[in-house]
Amino acid sequence: MSAEYVTEPVAKPKRKISVFDFFYKYGTVLMIFVIMIIFSIATPNFLTGENISDILRSISIVTLIALGVTISLTVNGLDLSVGSTAGLATILSASMLVLHRQEIAFAIIVPIIASLLIGLVNAFLVVKVKIPDILATLSMMFIVQGILLTYTKGSAIYTNMPLPSGDRAPGIFIPSFLALGQGHLLGIPVPVIIMLLTVLLVHIVFSYTKFGRFFYVTGGNIEAARLSGVPVNRYRMYAYMFSGLLAGIGGVVLAARIGVGEVNAGSPFLMDAVAATYIGFSVFGAGKPNVFGTLIGSILIGVLLNGLTMLNVPYYMQDIIKGAVLAGALALTYHRSKQTSTAV
Repeated sequence: MSAEYVTEPVAKPKRKISVFDFFYKYGTVLMIFVIMIIFSIATPNFLTGENISDILRSISIVTLIALGVTISLTVNGLDLSVGSTAGLATILSASMLVLHRQEIAFAIIVPIIASLLIGLVNAFLVVKVKIPDILATLSMMFIVQGILLTYTKGSAIYTNMPLPSGDRAPGIFIPSFLALGQGHLLGIPVPVIIMLLTVLLVHIVFSYTKFGRFFYVTGGNIEAARLSGVPVNRYRMYAYMFSGLLAGIGGVVLAARIGVGEVNAGSPFLMDAVAATYIGFSVFGAGKPNVFGTLIGSILIGVLLNGLTMLNVPYYMQDIIKGAVLAGALALTYHRSKQTSTAV
């Protein structure tokens, strides 16, 4: 009689979460809470409802522009022209209203179309001409800035501004347009509503649709994606067009918020948008560009800058701190990717 031996399945040892892994996944969220506690102790007005509303309003534009950077990164690119594109949209919105006396539809549609065209030119330079994305979009950044300076002659566009002819500008920033940046709906700032709806829409598209997943497939391994039948060049084109579109939306909201068309209004948002996007890589261990992580990164940047401003920290020191935060986020991201590739 033969004996039968039943071998019990050997349980795989659970991988312990290292301190680095924990801070990589949750460090950004913890940092936001720690910074908020520190600033609330340092200045009693930090945690007031009015100030929280100001923070949310300020990050709404950064988030919209950063979403464009996020999308460009999904295809392994990087759009550095988003700040200039937002500035273009700001100037065109102001121009439609103040100089050409148009209604809100033109003040929104014209900048959006122009921003899409900037994205299309970026895509042409990167995909067809095969210029490296950083160089192509950097060139576009300077081109757009030059066009804006030429068009405005370095001056802002504002209500009742003097014209070269000696007359005054015929149009104004109409209340319905200003409501996009300054209004409230059910007590919530309109820019925050626009930001949250955009974040939700982009998150759904990139997380739950085949169309969105193809962007990540293209960025993960372009040759493998091409062999699998993914039209990679088309998706790279889409990425830069969406990047331009979102930067344009951010620029329109910016114009409505400040009520002036400033030539360099969008430029300061580039660094914040890039920082928010790369900070988002590590949120909850995503390890890739993702919409929710970008929102968390924007919140961190917004809370940090708001608190520093309330403490009267000079603006140039704020840039040092932003640069340090970005360097830290990049260090975490690339160290993590190196660990992953070594493990494989």
